[in-house]
Order: sequence, then C-alpha cells, then structure tokens
Amino acid sequence: MEFDFADQQPKLLMLMYGLIAFVVVVGGLLLLLDLVPAWFARRREAQLVAASASGAPLPRRTKPREGLFALFFLLPTLLLLTIGLVVPAIRTTLLSLMDGSSTNWVGLRNYGWMFSDDSIVRVLINTLVWVLLVPLVATGFGLIYAVLVDKARFESVAKSLIFLPMAISFVGASIIWKFVYAYRGEGDQIGLLNQIVVTLGGEPKQWLLESPLNTLLLIVIMVWIQAGFAMVVLSAAIKAIPGDIVEAARLDGVSPWQMFWQITMPSIRPALIVVVVTLTIATLKVFDIVRTSTNGNYDTSVIASEMYNQAFRYGQNGQGSALAVFLFILVIPVVIYQIRNLRQQREG
Repeated sequence: MEFDFADQQPKLLMLMYGLIAFVVVVGGLLLLLDLVPAWFARRREAQLVAASASGAPLPRRTKPREGLFALFFLLPTLLLLTIGLVVPAIRTTLLSLMDGSSTNWVGLRNYGWMFSDDSIVRVLINTLVWVLLVPLVATGFGLIYAVLVDKARFESVAKSLIFLPMAISFVGASIIWKFVYAYRGEGDQIGLLNQIVVTLGGEPKQWLLESPLNTLLLIVIMVWIQAGFAMVVLSAAIKAIPGDIVEAARLDGVSPWQMFWQITMPSIRPALIVVVVTLTIATLKVFDIVRTSTNGNYDTSVIASEMYNQAFRYGQNGQGSALAVFLFILVIPVVIYQIRNLRQQREG
C-alpha cells in the first residue's frame, strides 16, 4: 500500500500548522521569560550605577512592581490551568446536570441514577474495594521489601528487580497478566496460573470471568506495579533514620521486632502517609488495567472505566459526566488531607 501525499495533504497541512503554532507559542513564552528578567536586571543595574555616581540613596524595590513581576511569571501557568483544568471542570459539572444528549436540564437526576442503578452500585463497590486493598497491600509489600533488602548483599540489584514493573505501562502489565490468567479448555495450558493448578491436580478456570474473584485478580496487577514505588520511597525513609537512634536502641537490647515497631515505624510515618495517599489517588483513577483486562465486563468495572463507557460508548454524556464529577469529589478529601499533613510537617 503506497502513501499518497496528495490525498494526505490536508492532514499534513494541519500537522504543520499545529507544529508552527506550538513553536510560536512555546518559543515566544521562553523568549519572554528570558528577555524580560534580563531587561529588569539591566534596568536595576543602571539605576544602582547612577545612584552610586551621584551619591543619591539607592532606589528601593516597590512591592507593587514585584507583585506585577511575579504575576507576569504566573500568567502562563494560570492560563494553561484555566484552559486545561478549570474550564473542562466547569463544563463537565454542567454536563452532569443535563441529559445524555446534553440538550435538556435534568438537575440531579444523573447523581440519583448512580446510587439507584444496581450495575452502577456494583461499580461503586468495586471502586471501594480497590481503594481499600491496593494502597494497604502495595504499601505493606513495599515496606516488607524495603526492610528485607536494606543493607543486604546485592541490594541495588534486588531493588532494581522489584522496581522494574514501574517501568511497564498499565496496559503492558495488564497484557502480561492476561497471559498469566489465560485459559485454554482442557489439556495443556498457556496461562501460568492454570498450569500451576493443573500440575497440582486441579481443574483450570476462566479466572477473569468469575466475580468477585476477577476484581481481586485485577487488583493483584496494580499491587505488582505499585509495590516497587512504595519500596523505593520507604527504603529511602529507612536509610534516613539517624544512626545514633538505631545504635542507642541496640545498646538498650531491643529485639528486631521491637526495633521495627518502636524505631522504624514511627520514624518513617511521614513517608508511609505519602505513599498511601499517592496510591489512593492513583487507585481512584485506575482505568487502563480494567479496560485492557476485561473492558469492565463480568462485574469488574470501576468509576473511571464506567465513566468512559457511559460517555463514549453509550452516548450518555450526562451520566458519564456525573461519574467524573463524583470521582473528582472523592479525590478532593485525600488531596486536602495530604496538604494539611505536609503543612504540619513543615511547621513542626
């Protein structure tokens, strides 16, 4: 099949216009951020030289001018946040109050649908199971890994192997684990899990079709990916524990178990909170794993996947937007807690 430039000319022109616009906007911003501070610096230097030569008092910086200068630097960020976050959030909220075709106002009917439809209630329950299990289990495994490999032989190699799943995308990891859960009738199995079951004398199963077991098996994928992240953060926190505290505890004759609960755990508490909060937010937004593994079928759907299905597969913009708004509301308390926790740590 040959590529016809004549047929693709409109697309190529659109691509070229997009690249030119990107270069102009980004290049212009970079140029302004380079020229404007340099101009202010030269102006300030000239004022200082003139004041020194004339013996006049040195000019002071005025707060309004500094405020305008700071606003100048914030404008690109504020503009991008408004276009990419604020406007879509407002539009999604408005769409959640309208019907599927986004033509008629229905008020809070879409939100009532979320808690009255049995299939959506199942989605909410699945999301709750994900949020309860993934952060706790992934953090637990990460903590175990961090403690076991700390100051062990080949520590860097062990950490690299544990962290390796983080380098794989959620889609890639889901495909790998679909082969692990694969089912091929009777006889030889290509799925690792079914082959182990057959070797032990059991019967192979279609694991991803059995609810609620399939949801737990999808959670395993997320835990496998995120445990490496938890291990890296907690391992760094463990190494940051002052050596004199550890040495004093050993001189007092504490056991390894007491060392873990009385010294290690209190010392790494801020890191534990960061890991749990980060994994909670990531779990609330999980989409790729469910979409790739089961497409949300067999009672495995979560809020993010159901939001996509309602808005883009079924054409129900109002219901999809209501799920998106509800997901945003769920994330807000977690973010507020993390901000307050970081503020308390900074003040303490």
